[in-house]
Amino acid sequence: MPETSRRGLLFGTAAVSAGALLTACTSNEPKTKGTAADNQPAATDGKPGKKVTIGFAGPQADHGWLNAINENAKSRAEKYSEVTLEITEGSNDTAAQIGQVQTLINKKVDVLVILPADGKALTQVGLQAMKAGIPVINLDRIFASPQAYRCWIGGDNYGMGLNAGNYIGEQLKDKPNAKVVELAGLDNLELTKQRSQGFADALKNYPNVKRVARQAADFTVESGQAKMAQLLQAQKQFDALWNHDDDQGVGALRAIQQAGRDDFLMVGGAGAKAAMDAIKADNSVLKATVLYPPTMAASAIDLARALGQGKGVGGMAELEIPASITLYSAVVTKDNVDEYLPTGFS
Repeated sequence: MPETSRRGLLFGTAAVSAGALLTACTSNEPKTKGTAADNQPAATDGKPGKKVTIGFAGPQADHGWLNAINENAKSRAEKYSEVTLEITEGSNDTAAQIGQVQTLINKKVDVLVILPADGKALTQVGLQAMKAGIPVINLDRIFASPQAYRCWIGGDNYGMGLNAGNYIGEQLKDKPNAKVVELAGLDNLELTKQRSQGFADALKNYPNVKRVARQAADFTVESGQAKMAQLLQAQKQFDALWNHDDDQGVGALRAIQQAGRDDFLMVGGAGAKAAMDAIKADNSVLKATVLYPPTMAASAIDLARALGQGKGVGGMAELEIPASITLYSAVVTKDNVDEYLPTGFS
């Protein structure tokens, strides 16, 4: 289970730090003077409180990041003696996942945490839960209607591309006519479009840096290797590569090694432990990865616990948990990799 003490580093300025989220505590002492914030009831902390049953439904863990989501949720729930976690098997079939969520609704869990296989397709069951009086924490893939959830928490796909592009731009800012290539994920996914848009927008800050090629892969090792081999064949010289996903990056690195190429730097995406290990070893083209932290699942459990206990969050003056929380996509390099290694997923 990744430590959460550094989670403040993973959140943007407009977002809430999940580490600060639930570790601080306002006073329980009654007050007769002061601001509304001074009179706020106790925020949720690590001390046992009211018993809460949390239902958790996510997609099938057929990817390292998705498996880490499940593990983060389970481990976080185990931290709290008063929390019972009802977790489904997980499915990429939307009908099956809808059925799993409906089962949790029928069990009358106190709070639901849902990472939908398809946000649009599961919107109705989110609405069903909310109408049944069960608040929903919508994790990452967002429902089509804000009425289907009480709080959304997830990653910043545009920010991933933006931060990857700015990192690469800074490395190449003094190189005339620098060339970069992009190994994207599935092009039919909105998240892939957002990552590519962020990357393109960042490169506009560096007039000397041009993207000369882009290839879409499938978020798998095999696709990463095949598509990277095609890029290497087509592009005999370039200065940097941004790969959207560290799982497909394993295959990309194989293709790079097989081609005997070491004339460029590579930036990964998501924050796999294997990528961080390679960054720390500093013996390959992989020099950085941009986070899409699965610790968001642990934070979702924290938020669900706060909702179930009717409390706010530490470090904030409001009486309620926020309506949305966007994680920050930090850039991990050899200079800070030791800080982030505990969050790396297999």
